[in-house]
Amino acid sequence: MHPDKKNVDYNGLIVEIRNVLSQGKAQLSRQINSGLITTYWNIGQLIAEKENAERLSSRQFILELSQKLTKEIGRGFSRSNLFNMRQFYLKYESVQSLTGHLSWTHICELLTIENEDKRSFYEEEIKNSNWSVRELKRQMKSSLFERLLLSKGEINKETVYRLSKEGQFMEKPEDLIKEPYVLEFLGIPENKPILESDLEKRLIEYIEDFLLELARGFMFVGSQQRITVGNNHNYIDMVFYNKILRAYVLIDLKMQKLKSDNVGQMNSYLNYYKQEVNDEFDNEPIGIILCTDKDEIEAEYALGGISNQIFASKYVYYIPEKQRLIEEVQKVIEKFNEEEMLGHKES
Repeated sequence: MHPDKKNVDYNGLIVEIRNVLSQGKAQLSRQINSGLITTYWNIGQLIAEKENAERLSSRQFILELSQKLTKEIGRGFSRSNLFNMRQFYLKYESVQSLTGHLSWTHICELLTIENEDKRSFYEEEIKNSNWSVRELKRQMKSSLFERLLLSKGEINKETVYRLSKEGQFMEKPEDLIKEPYVLEFLGIPENKPILESDLEKRLIEYIEDFLLELARGFMFVGSQQRITVGNNHNYIDMVFYNKILRAYVLIDLKMQKLKSDNVGQMNSYLNYYKQEVNDEFDNEPIGIILCTDKDEIEAEYALGGISNQIFASKYVYYIPEKQRLIEEVQKVIEKFNEEEMLGHKES
């Protein structure tokens, strides 16, 4: 070997260079996206101010502007895109809070939401959960905002406000629960007979979609997790771990209405996990029984007096009364706003 020649770790250097390139590209992408969003907001401002100053018909004005811009500049100035830029400026006083974590496609989806609290909730969830546009569309379509509100009992102004500012907050086990859980991604027709084992297989096959429906912080541990006490073997349908609550979440799938013995079975599973599985840093495990239906009074008696954290919720393959669900929540929010305006007038 030549005395001046040294062994150079080229592989290690290449890895480091790749990391620097990857970070640089990500940073550049964020800067480009941020600049694009700011540009579109500024264009929206110009359109809205011109339209207002000359009292122009929005529809005709944007149509003609689209044709002229497309001819002069090129693609990117369709009528729908210009309309979205105008709406973007009108609905957002500042663009700064959106740059860095939302794409223009995210924003176009959010602009379809009229209610400000609801729109703000989905903004926070995009940030908190790093949703893709596909995931955002799915959660909007399944009425996540309304389901979370209705899952927390009587809707109050504080809950609406907090959801709009923080997204889905998780401080205690009941914050995980939705009513109902929507499993439309499985493609199972409503009221079609299906075995519990087949439902479980489908949920595993579509585990990424199921994790999205459950909430952020969930990790899939496994299915049919065996519990052995003496010579008896039992199997938990699905086990997850939630990083935010630092707790195992056991899910039992039922193809019928909730029964009291379902609760007793889940209670024994949770006792086993507390004694045999939990580490010292884990909080108490949480049990969720997913059933096709439940009677609220029967469920209250079945779940009452149990020290373990057990919850029962319905699941559906689609939301048959989605519009009613949205209208129910909207009426409550409008009532809050009316009361607030009345309070300002009186003061």
